[in-house]
Order: sequence, then structure tokens, then C-alpha cells
Amino acid sequence: MNPAKRRAIFERFRAANPHPQTELRFANAFELLIAVILSAQATDKSVNQATDVLFAAANTPAAIQALGIEGLSGYIKSIGLYNSKARNIIATCGALLQRFGGEVPAERDALESLPGVGRKTANVVLNVAFQQATMAVDTHIFRLSNRIGIARGKNERAVEDGLLKHVPPQFMQHAHHWLILHGRYVCKARKPACPRCLIADLCEFKPKTRETSA
Repeated sequence: MNPAKRRAIFERFRAANPHPQTELRFANAFELLIAVILSAQATDKSVNQATDVLFAAANTPAAIQALGIEGLSGYIKSIGLYNSKARNIIATCGALLQRFGGEVPAERDALESLPGVGRKTANVVLNVAFQQATMAVDTHIFRLSNRIGIARGKNERAVEDGLLKHVPPQFMQHAHHWLILHGRYVCKARKPACPRCLIADLCEFKPKTRETSA
């Protein structure tokens, strides 16, 4: 895909949705961090349902740590892998209190040193909470980046590197939100809704489908 086509794709995304937002609900960087940890292999809807109740009861590292693994598990048991997530979150709260004064760090290495925080989670927190130009590649972005041709790669890191290289700088702050939302609601895995896609004429996915709904 050439640079002009990539630029046109993001210009259309921006025109349609100038200020895209994550669908996770949060009030500060710490709540965002916890929500993103919980969102691994889970839907944003299920995470929001759990965190609405959790954050009303405990929304600081000290308060969540005080719940303990068992207490926290009671709030998040509707989410997949809740036992391991509870262990990681309690350990992360301890690390934030012991090493970072209870604050979420704004540096990648520090974030990735926290239990349960990998590169994708760190990218989301850096982008959303600290307005850094990062690219969080999830399954949606990996799929559609390869499908439409905007950045192809055999794994998520390769796609991330390709997007960081090829997405015009003025679009980087919101790029991963536009791509996630497009992959979630239009360029779906099984039935991409090509007839209602705003970038269909720019897309390099040859076997475009005729389905109009999932």
C-alpha cells in the first residue's frame, strides 16, 4: 500500500470520528491500567460491568490491595482468567505502592515491569492516559492491518512496527482507536461488512464480501 492511500484511509477515519475513545470506562490512569489488564481475552463490555462495581468500592492501589486476591476475585469472577488476573492486579498494586509512590508510571519499561502488563497493555496506557503516540496491536488491528494492506506482518510486533513506520505522524495519537473500532464493528473476522465500509475503495482485501451485517 502506498503512502497516499494510507493517508487517505486515516483522513476518512478522522473525518468520521475526530475524537475516538476507548470503550473501557475509567476515571484516571490507575483505573485504566486495571481495566486494560482485565480486558485480555475479555470484552470491554464485560470488563466495564465488573469495574463499575469494583471501582465504586476500591479504585486506588492501596484499596484494591486491601481486598486481597480472594476479595478482588469476587468482583471480577465474571471475566475470563479472573484468578490469574486477580493475582497479577494485587501484585501490581503492591509494586505501584512500593516502587512508584502509588502512581502509574508514564514510561514503557516501568509499566512492563508490572505483573500482568505486557507490551500491548503498556501501549494502551501510554497512549490513552499519557497521550503518547503508541500503537497497541490487538487481534482486531492485527487482522485488519494484514487484510486491508496497511501494514502486514506475521505477528503483532511486526504489525506494530509497520504501523509505527507507515502511519502519518498527525494520525498516530488516535490511529489504534480508529483501527480497533473499525475491526470490531466493520472489518469483522468472519463477515467483514465491506458494503458499508468507508474505506472499501482504498482497501487491498481482494475477496471483498457482499454481506451487509454480521
